[in-house]
Amino acid sequence: MNDTPVVSINNLTKTIKGKKIIDDLSFEIFPGEVFGFLGPNGAGKTTTIRMLVGLISITEGEVIIKGKNVAKNFEEAVSEIGAIVENPEMYKFLTGYQNLVHYARMVNGVTKQRINEVVELVGLSDRIHEKVRTYSLGMRQRLGLAQALLHSPSVLILDEPTNGLDPAGIREIRDYLRRLAAEEGLAVIVSSHLLSEMELMCDRIGIIQQGKLIGVQTVNDFVNGEKELLIRFQVDDHELANGVLKEHYPNKKFKINGEVIEVALEKEEIPDLNELLVNNNVKVYGIGQTSKTLEDKFLEVTGGEKIV
Repeated sequence: MNDTPVVSINNLTKTIKGKKIIDDLSFEIFPGEVFGFLGPNGAGKTTTIRMLVGLISITEGEVIIKGKNVAKNFEEAVSEIGAIVENPEMYKFLTGYQNLVHYARMVNGVTKQRINEVVELVGLSDRIHEKVRTYSLGMRQRLGLAQALLHSPSVLILDEPTNGLDPAGIREIRDYLRRLAAEEGLAVIVSSHLLSEMELMCDRIGIIQQGKLIGVQTVNDFVNGEKELLIRFQVDDHELANGVLKEHYPNKKFKINGEVIEVALEKEEIPDLNELLVNNNVKVYGIGQTSKTLEDKFLEVTGGEKIV
C-alpha cells in the first residue's frame, strides 16, 4: 500500500449550537485500500462525510484530499472525489452509454476513451448500449460507479452501495470495489450497515461513537486482536468437566451448551486445560475456536448500539 495518504483528516471538529457533534477526529486513508466507516445511529458518520466533501463547514481542524485543503481549495479538493449515495439516479429512457456521455459533458477533460475505460472496468461492455430501464439494480449500481469514476477521482465515497441488492448483486459490487481499489489505486470509503459485507470488503475500518473516534484498525486486527481466544471443548460429561474446571479456574467464566463447554483462554492455556480434563476422567472429543465476527466485535465495543 502506498504510504502517502489520499485523505488526511486532522483534528476535525464540528460544533452546532454549542454542542460538539464531531470531536477531534484524526485518521488517514491510503490509495488502493477499501476503508469502512462505521458507527451507531447518530454517531456522526454523515456529518463527517459532509465535511469531507465540503457540504457543511468545518468548526476546527482540516480535511486534506490529495494535498488540497477542502476549506481553502474547495473546487480542487472535491475534483478528486467521486461519490454514490444509495441508489444512483439515471435517465432510464437513455442507454447506459448516453447517460455517461451526458454526465461527461458536465466535467472537463472526460474523453470517449475514458468513458470506454470505465465501462470496461465495471463490466458493462456487453450492455452499455441498452436502455437503463432494462438494467437490474446491480447493473445500475455499476453504471453509477462508472459515472463516479469518469473524472478519474482519487477517492470514491459510497454510502450503502449494496442497498437493495440480492446476495449475488452484493457479492458482485463487493468484487468490483476490491478490483477498483487494486487496479485504479483508488481510496474507497464505504459506509454500510451490512457488517458481514464490510468484513469481507474492507482492508481497514474506523469506528466512530458519539462524535469520537474509537479507533482505526485492519479488519483482522479489530476482530481477532485480543490476547484471549474463545475455545470450545466437546466432552462426554459436561457436569464433571464443569466441576473440575471451576475448581482449578475459579476466575474464568465457562459457558455450557449441551456437551460443549466454551471459555476464553490464552493460546498457551489450551493444552493445560485439556490435560486437566483428561487427567480427571473427562473424555475430550474435540477442541475448536469460535471466531468473533465484525458484528460481534462492533456491538461489543459500542455497547450494543445498532449501526445505521
